Amino acid sequence: MFQNRRMLVIPVRTDDPGFLDTVFREIQRYQFSKIIAAGGDGTINVVVNAMLNNGIDLPLAIFPAGTANDFAYYFDIPHDIEGMVEIALGENYTWTDVGKINDRYFVNVAAMGFLVDVSQKTDPEMKNTLGVMSYYIKGLSEVPKLQPIPVKIESAEHTAMERMYFMLVMNGKSAGGFKRIGAHAEINDGLLDVILFREMPVTELPGLLFNFIQGQHTENKNVLYFKTDRMRVESDSKIGTDIDGEKGDDFPLEIQCLKKKIQINTLRSEMEGAKW
Repeated sequence: MFQNRRMLVIPVRTDDPGFLDTVFREIQRYQFSKIIAAGGDGTINVVVNAMLNNGIDLPLAIFPAGTANDFAYYFDIPHDIEGMVEIALGENYTWTDVGKINDRYFVNVAAMGFLVDVSQKTDPEMKNTLGVMSYYIKGLSEVPKLQPIPVKIESAEHTAMERMYFMLVMNGKSAGGFKRIGAHAEINDGLLDVILFREMPVTELPGLLFNFIQGQHTENKNVLYFKTDRMRVESDSKIGTDIDGEKGDDFPLEIQCLKKKIQINTLRSEMEGAKW
């Protein structure tokens, strides 16, 4: 399909992020029209970090081929190869914000706490076989071990000490296959959506889970929700962190939103009234 449009595709494996940095430093000598990332959110994260660290400002097309593909879901990228390629061959683009946590970038979500431990403890073979369902199964097995974590949050919108089970800082709308986590998130509004699940009686967990499934959890009394373009999170506890599905940095965390940082190849452009 690319050859029929007189285009040449050069494949590069991203097993070693350092090698991708080398490639991006070299391609500035040649003329390329765009970058294509084939994989899940972790792969897109590696590609975006390499692009921004090496000053590559080409548009990015996405071939969703990972476990959850939450970032691609936001843009309605199809999963069939013909549909993916048609979008990549097109010239419709949408600017998207990029989150930054310490010295690393993220496109979809930064997370910390219980959900992160579930993700990082999920067996890779189980993940490959069952996909998103593997997170649910692992999560159920870990609920009895749920413990609150003390954190300090500082931002213009909310500054306080909190006791949380977990927290998500969303750029996109979905995470781990849950489609409505960031129900109010917009990919290019210059703001990140912060969703913190506070310590609560175990008896109130079923109600929160019901709200969660319905996408109404931000209205639950046990959930702290706000939008911000910059925040700091501190904790003396050992907390797992996650950036787009990959292991994240240790605390403290300086988090910010970089508005309209990269262009994503999409089915429609921003100017054509697409949902984003």
